[in-house]
Amino acid sequence: MFETAWSCPSNIALVKYWSKKEGELQIPANPSLSFTLSACTTSCHMHVEAKPDDGNFSLHFTFDGERKPSFIPKILTFFERIDSLVPWLKTHHVTIATSNTFPHSSGIASSASAFAAMAQCLSDIHQQMGNQVEDPLAFASELARIGSGSAARSLMGPCGVWGKHADFEGSNDRYSIAFADIHPIFQDFRDTILIVESGKKSVSSTAGHELMVGHPFAEARYQQAHRNLSKLKDILMHGHLDLFYALVEEEAMTLHAMMMTGNPSYMLFKPETIAIIERLREARKQKGLSMCFTLDAGANVHVLYPNSEHEKVLNWINDEVAQYLENQRYLCDQIGNGAKRIDI
Repeated sequence: MFETAWSCPSNIALVKYWSKKEGELQIPANPSLSFTLSACTTSCHMHVEAKPDDGNFSLHFTFDGERKPSFIPKILTFFERIDSLVPWLKTHHVTIATSNTFPHSSGIASSASAFAAMAQCLSDIHQQMGNQVEDPLAFASELARIGSGSAARSLMGPCGVWGKHADFEGSNDRYSIAFADIHPIFQDFRDTILIVESGKKSVSSTAGHELMVGHPFAEARYQQAHRNLSKLKDILMHGHLDLFYALVEEEAMTLHAMMMTGNPSYMLFKPETIAIIERLREARKQKGLSMCFTLDAGANVHVLYPNSEHEKVLNWINDEVAQYLENQRYLCDQIGNGAKRIDI
């Protein structure tokens, strides 16, 4: 019997991963870079016990203390995909209990934190069994990537780079690497997530990625991502806030533009999303608030800003945009360092 528990955060992509290479298993069509968060986390408690080898997986799964049958097929698909890397899965019964500190399936990359936490637990137990792993963090990141591409970036911080890029030594398509050479202005950066809607988003990320196959602007998008990643590395190292804001917002709008110009086309913006973006740009221009926005594949708005602006930004949210939020709800987060072991 083996047991472990880990917590892993979500992450927010600055240069977006959007599309997979055809015929490959969760290999990105372009590299990406994200901020690792700290408060929006998934905790995973995993218990593994030997069973007869009948050629099948055996799984008991709960989320927030309740059985969730709808989650089982996705986890079993994950197990099938990693069977060659974790060959003991069919000879053990696996019990998984997870919980989130933030809404599930609402564009805050809950699959990233969930698969990262499960992957870290699997990697830990794999080593408890006596299996040698050359680079435990890379191994866990590779497992996470197979479950959900962006999960590869949630295991380390303050930034995760996933996908091969000439300017990042060691970067590759199989797992994420940490990027920590960032200016002090970014080391305690904040991300306040404005909840426009907390229910399950109308379009899955998988469906969104599939839109890129045959998309008329796909190749231009991949080239843009490579260029922006080169620019972002320099921006993060030297603390160029204005350039950071311009690039991050361009990436956010490009992500949604690719969905809106696909076939079929999807629009994940809500009227409230657009109103918040307009108010943010106005406050930055008229009031000098140092902040920008980014978006995942959903309607919620991530407001990014230096820690020194925290009080001013919260006042702006409460005074000017709380009316656009579901139950006036927002989540306060900041840059973090990835996976943490939980005492059991």
